[in-house]
Amino acid sequence: MSASNGWDEVRSNLFRVLTTFWVFLIMGSNDAAYGALLPYVSGLLLLIIQTYMADKVHGQLQQYYNVSHMVVSVVFISPLVGYVVAALVNNRLHLALGQRGVAVIAPTCHLIAYIISCTHPPYPALVVAYIFAGIANGLHEAAWNAYLGNMQKSSELLGFLHGLYGIGAVISPLVATNMITRLNVPWYYFYFFMIAISVVSAVICPIAFWRFNGARFRASQENTDNAKGGLRDALFTRDAARTSWLCAFFLLFYVGVEVTIGGWIVTLMLEIRHASPFASGMTATGFWLGITVGRMVLGFITSRIGEKLATSTYIALSIACALILWLVPHFIVSAIAVSVQGFFLGPLFPCAVVVMTKLLPKHLHVAAIGFVAAFGGGGAAVLPFVAGGIAQGSGVVHLMPFVVGASAALLGLWLGLPRMKP
Repeated sequence: MSASNGWDEVRSNLFRVLTTFWVFLIMGSNDAAYGALLPYVSGLLLLIIQTYMADKVHGQLQQYYNVSHMVVSVVFISPLVGYVVAALVNNRLHLALGQRGVAVIAPTCHLIAYIISCTHPPYPALVVAYIFAGIANGLHEAAWNAYLGNMQKSSELLGFLHGLYGIGAVISPLVATNMITRLNVPWYYFYFFMIAISVVSAVICPIAFWRFNGARFRASQENTDNAKGGLRDALFTRDAARTSWLCAFFLLFYVGVEVTIGGWIVTLMLEIRHASPFASGMTATGFWLGITVGRMVLGFITSRIGEKLATSTYIALSIACALILWLVPHFIVSAIAVSVQGFFLGPLFPCAVVVMTKLLPKHLHVAAIGFVAAFGGGGAAVLPFVAGGIAQGSGVVHLMPFVVGASAALLGLWLGLPRMKP
């Protein structure tokens, strides 16, 4: 796991990188499937999901289990429990079993979740199944972000890694929608598709990382005397805590801004810009497409000018786009502005991971990244919830100053990070 490793130095490195890409494709497919997180689905597909997935999948769940809207929504929250569990055990798992342990346990948790789901069990068992899916995602998130973050050209690699997550989140709603609406099969048939792609992961992950056992992981740490500190050291040791907590709140605001824009842009275009439903949906498509393209393209620029400067610039440009979207009352201008805004927001998550790997000692990478990813995921619920209250109380038009303010908070948090060594 040396930082001197390049993805193209040896064939086995390329195989491992491609394996992590496949895993994140599955993670995106998983998250978009049950609707707990929908930040990467393109706008037109979001309309499809809202029309079909909400009415068909969510409706079928509610009808099948004969439970209320509130009860059925528990399955959308339960994966976050799994993320918390993963954040608590990530470091210990790596110390004991290394990346090999993650490569075996995480795909197994995915398979457990999907096998339980496809049997359409009693509702409480379905909630438990989604917790297993959250554990799998949390383990994968920490392990492979840290692994690629310590390789050469990490900004580019992490950009593609998170871009593949977005592609997966586009694929699974299409598959689910077509299975349910065209083949007229029950909701749980979708999980046979998830089993199929997860079996591939369960085979190739252990093959790719079998040599990366606990002893090798412990030997790779820069500070083996304190290597067992884990999450406690990452959050409460003076120097590390500053980086960990600032990045945690940074990602909370980032995910919140992203999901708020993605969730409300269609409504804003319909009610404030008076666009047609199709044009409004295409505007949101431009936003999510911008995020995916930005992750895959801007990583090459980030690595050349430095993560701190690049990310500050990206945030400033996204704020400028938000101001244009807010203040210029023309649909075409708004559509272009929100697409460009997505482009500059896209690389922020990978940039945060790269900066953490550079600011924190290596023995804290897995624990800190796992915690920050789980904490940041709360932004998908917190900020859109606040935005919903603003939209209901003051109108959708007031969401844009809220987004501008939250984006400004992003910039402040980022500038508060310690100075990086050249």
